[in-house]
Amino acid sequence: MLSPNSTFYPRPLGVTPASSLPQSPSAPLETSRQLVGDDQQDAYYFRSLEEAGIKLNGPQISAVRHGRGPILTLAGAGCGKTTVLAARAGYLMEVSGVHAGSILLVTFTNKAAAEMKDRIAALPGIRPAAARAVQARTFHSFALTLLRHYGVQEDIFGESRAQHTVLKMLLRQNGMSEAFQPESLLAMLSAWKMQGSDTADLPEKTQDERDAKRVLLGYESWKQDRGKMDFDDILLRAAALLRDPAVLKPLQRRFQYIMVDEFQDTNRLQYEIVQMLAGAHRNLMVVGDDDQTIYTFNGARQESILEFDKVYPGARIVTLDINYRSDARILGLGSELVARNKRRRDKRLRAAGQRGDAPRFATPSNAEEEAAWVVNQICEQVEEGQFPYRDIAILHRTASSSRAVFEQLVLKDVPFVQHGAAPVFYDQSLIKPLMDHMRLSLNPRAMDALPSALGPLYVSRDAGLEYIQRCEQEQAKKYPLIHLSKWDKLKPFQQEQVKERIKLIKSLHKLKPIIAIQEMRRQFYDKYMESGDPTIFTHYKETMLETLDEFETAVKKFETVEEFVQFADELSRRHREMESLRRAQDSDAVQLMTIHRAKGLEFPCVYWIGASEGIVPHSTALRQDIPEDQKAALTVQQTDAELDMALEEERRLAYVAITRAKQHLYVTSPASHHGKPADVSRFLLEAFGMEVPDKRKTREEARSGSPSSYGNHGHASFNRNNNGNSNNRSSNGNWKSIGNAKDADRRENGKGGTAQQTSSYVQHDRQRSAINHKDHREMEMLDERDEDRLSEKRGSGIIRDHTAFSTPGLHPKATSTTMTSSTSRNTDSSRAGSNKAERTETVAVWKCSSVTCKAWLRQKPAVASGKTSKKATSGPPVCPLCSGTMIAGTRQVPLTNRFGK
Repeated sequence: MLSPNSTFYPRPLGVTPASSLPQSPSAPLETSRQLVGDDQQDAYYFRSLEEAGIKLNGPQISAVRHGRGPILTLAGAGCGKTTVLAARAGYLMEVSGVHAGSILLVTFTNKAAAEMKDRIAALPGIRPAAARAVQARTFHSFALTLLRHYGVQEDIFGESRAQHTVLKMLLRQNGMSEAFQPESLLAMLSAWKMQGSDTADLPEKTQDERDAKRVLLGYESWKQDRGKMDFDDILLRAAALLRDPAVLKPLQRRFQYIMVDEFQDTNRLQYEIVQMLAGAHRNLMVVGDDDQTIYTFNGARQESILEFDKVYPGARIVTLDINYRSDARILGLGSELVARNKRRRDKRLRAAGQRGDAPRFATPSNAEEEAAWVVNQICEQVEEGQFPYRDIAILHRTASSSRAVFEQLVLKDVPFVQHGAAPVFYDQSLIKPLMDHMRLSLNPRAMDALPSALGPLYVSRDAGLEYIQRCEQEQAKKYPLIHLSKWDKLKPFQQEQVKERIKLIKSLHKLKPIIAIQEMRRQFYDKYMESGDPTIFTHYKETMLETLDEFETAVKKFETVEEFVQFADELSRRHREMESLRRAQDSDAVQLMTIHRAKGLEFPCVYWIGASEGIVPHSTALRQDIPEDQKAALTVQQTDAELDMALEEERRLAYVAITRAKQHLYVTSPASHHGKPADVSRFLLEAFGMEVPDKRKTREEARSGSPSSYGNHGHASFNRNNNGNSNNRSSNGNWKSIGNAKDADRRENGKGGTAQQTSSYVQHDRQRSAINHKDHREMEMLDERDEDRLSEKRGSGIIRDHTAFSTPGLHPKATSTTMTSSTSRNTDSSRAGSNKAERTETVAVWKCSSVTCKAWLRQKPAVASGKTSKKATSGPPVCPLCSGTMIAGTRQVPLTNRFGK
C-alpha cells in the first residue's frame, strides 16, 4: 500500500536532529553605486548601467573592468555571469574604445548567443550597429562560418537516425551486423575526434579494433563520397584550417578580445581552437564553474578550469560568489554538498537571493509512492495558489527514472512538458517490441504490432511485412506471422524460430505481465539487444538494462496482460490529448526534465526526485569499472582515479539539481530502487556533516547482487545464463567493448546459417530516404546538436522485485476542501480549453471513486463478437493509481483521429 500522506521533513532520513541545515552567509549589500565613486574615470559607465537597473557587485565590477591579458572568471550558480559577459563587452566598447567587430564571444547554443547579443544591445550607450558587430556565436557556427568562407561546401550530416542507418548498412556489408552497436561506435568515434585525432589513427592492435576501424573508415568514406560532414567534422576541419598561419593570423588580428561562456563544458578540440585564436595577444576571458562540469561523457574537461593559470601563467582569477537565485538555506545545502569534492577550485557562495523556505526531504517507499507524493503536492500547491504550474520543475537523473511521475502527471491531468525524451515510456523503441508481442498475444492479427516482432527474428521489417501481406491476400491466417515459416529467404533455423516465437506469443496473455516480460527477455530479447562482449558493460548497454528493469518494475502492479496493455494504450492516448491542448493553449505546465537538461535554468519550486544511492550517485559510479565507451573522454586512466572522478561528477550533478531552486526545494529519496533497498544519497548525508563509508562494488559483486556495499545495489548481465567471469581486456580497452559478439552469434546461429545473412534487409529501404534528405536549416541543426550534448546518456542495470502499487495520497486535508479544490481546478481546466475552441467529444470513462484520486480511464469499446470475454462481464476495472473502485461516467476530451493528430 502507498502511504496516504506525503510528509516532508527538515532533514533527510538518517540525519540526527542535532545536525543543522547548512546555510550560506549573506552577501554584502554594496553595489557599484557605493563601490564606484563619481571621481573614477569609468564612473559614467557604471552610472549608466545603474540607470538601466544593472547594479554590479564587487567581483562583477572587477571582471568587467579587466582589460588585456588572460582572466579566469569562476562563476558560481546564479551569480550573474551573463550580465558580466554583456557588461564587459559594453565596457570594452564604451570605456576602452575597442571596436565592436574585434570582440568574439563563444558559447554553446544559438539561444544563449542570441540572448547575449540582446543583452549587449540593451546596454545604455551601445548603438544597434555596434551590438550587431559583436560576434556572439556557438563553437559550431563559428567553425562552420570559417569553413564556408574558405570554400567548404559539404552538407551537414547531423541526423542521428540516418547516421545509425549508414553504420548498420556498413556493418552488414562487413558481416558484423550483430557485433557492434552504432551508438557505441559513434560515441567512441566522436570522443576520438574531439581529442583532435584523425580517424586514420584509430587503434588497431586487436581484431576487434581492426574490425571497428574498418567500419568507421567506411563511414568516413561514405560521407566523403557524398559530400557530407557531421558535427564533429566541422570542429575537426576548422581546427585543421586554423593550423595554417595564413588562415589563423588574420583572425587573430581581427578578434583582439575573446570571451568564452560555459568554459567548463569545452572539450579538448574546442579549447585548442580558442587557444589558437588567442595565441597572439592572450586577451582571453573564460567564464565557467568547475562545480558544474557534468558533461565529461561528451568530452568536457574539468582540467580546462583547474589548470587555466598553468596554461596561462599570470592569469587573473576572479570569483563571482554572490548568488542572486536561491534562498540561503538551499544555497548552503548545495555548497556544503559540493565542497566534499577534492578536484575543484575552492569557493563558497554568498546568498543575496529572495528568501524562501528551507529545503524539505522525504523518503517514500518506492518510485510509485514518490511520484504520487510529488504530483499530489503539486496539485495542492497550484490549487492553493502558491504557484502556477510553469514555476514548478521536476528533475530526475535518467530518462527511465521519470516513468512513474510521468504516469501520475498524465492520469491526473496535470499539464506538463517533458524535455528531451520519448513521449511515453511504453512507446520507446526499446520497450515497444515487448509491448507489441503482448498486443499480438491479445490480437494475433494486430498488423500495426507485426513490424516490432520481425526485428527480434532478424527479419527485414519491410521485406518481411511485404511477404506477409502478399501471403495474406492469398490465404489469411489467424497468426499472420506463420507465413514466415515458409519463406524461402529464411534459413531453416530461422523458420523454426518463427514457429517457436508464435508458441510463445500464444502463451503470453495467460501470464502475469511481469512473467511475460521476463520470459521474453529470457528466451530472445536480451540476446537480440545485446552486443559486444557481455562481460564488459558500456553506456548503451547500461541504459538498455535500466530501461528494461524499469519496465519490469512498472508492470508488477498489473494482474493480466490485457489490463496492462489497455493501461499503456490509454496512457499514450491521454498524452496525445494533453499535447494537443498544450500546443493549442501554449499554457502553464510543469517542467519535467533530466538534471543535465536543467543546467542553466532556474525555477521558483524544484522537486528533485531519486536522491538515493544507485540513482544519484548513479550505480555506474559505485562500481570498480568505468563503461568502456566513456574512457576516451577521461584524462586520468587509473581505475581508482576514474572511479573518484565518476563519483565527483555525480556530486556535481546533485549540486546542479539543488541550485536550480530559487525559493522552494523538495528532495525525495525512495527507500527502494527496482525492488531492492536503497539508502538516502550519501551526498545529502555528507552535506549535513555525516561521514558515509565509501564501499563501492566490484563488477562481480554487482552482478551477483551480493550485499557488499553501501546502498546494496546489484547488477544483472544481459545474458542471464552468462556467469560473467571473463574480464579480459586489450591494452586499449576503449574498443574491446564493441566487439566479441561475433563468436557468440556464430554459436547461437550455427544450426544452419548466420543471422547476418538475413539481417541485411533490416530497416534498410525505409530509412535510406532519411540519409538523402538535405537539411537547409544549418544553424538550427547546429543548435540542436549543441542542445543534444546536454542530455545524459548513462543508465543502470538492476533487475528488482517491487511491492504492489496502491493508494496515492495527499497532505492531510478536509474532504470538503479537497472536493472543492478539485471542482475548482476542473472548472478552470475546462474554461482554459474552451477559450481555444478545442474540438471535443464525449466519451464513456471509468472514474476513480476516491475523492483524493483524479484518475480516469476511457472505457474499452464493445467489440462485436460471438464470444463474450470474462473480462467484459466482470464489472468496473480497478483504479491503476490507487487500486480503488472505479465508477462509470462520461468526459469531454479533445477530438483526435486514429493517429492522435
